[in-house]
Amino acid sequence: MAKAIHSMIRVLDEQRSLAFYEKAFGLQVVERLAFEGFTLVYLGNRDSEFELELTINHDRTEPYVLGDGYGHLAFSVDDLEAEQARFDSLGLSPTPLKELKLEGKPPARFFFVQDPDGYKIEVLQRGGRYK
Repeated sequence: MAKAIHSMIRVLDEQRSLAFYEKAFGLQVVERLAFEGFTLVYLGNRDSEFELELTINHDRTEPYVLGDGYGHLAFSVDDLEAEQARFDSLGLSPTPLKELKLEGKPPARFFFVQDPDGYKIEVLQRGGRYK
């Protein structure tokens, strides 16, 4: 059986991205692999084996074009309102809370935040399928 182990995004400024992911989600550097021309930085925390891989291309000077295909990372939290307030107090500009309803039931409550490179990150209330 296959096991999801990481997702990769390309970032322009390593230090700015590291600061954001630590401040927002408590992610720490698990491993840093510096190659000629690029560096891979794996971020994780004690709550999950899944990691976020940051790829930093050394010669890149312009922001990446993210395109119009909508995609995002997602994190679940125990207290969505408290996390949104914390993000706001840190100046991370979270979106307003939203709630999806399916057949009259709310399967998801969430907000979004963007990282320094413009990647969208969904923050969901933990529960149900969002463990």
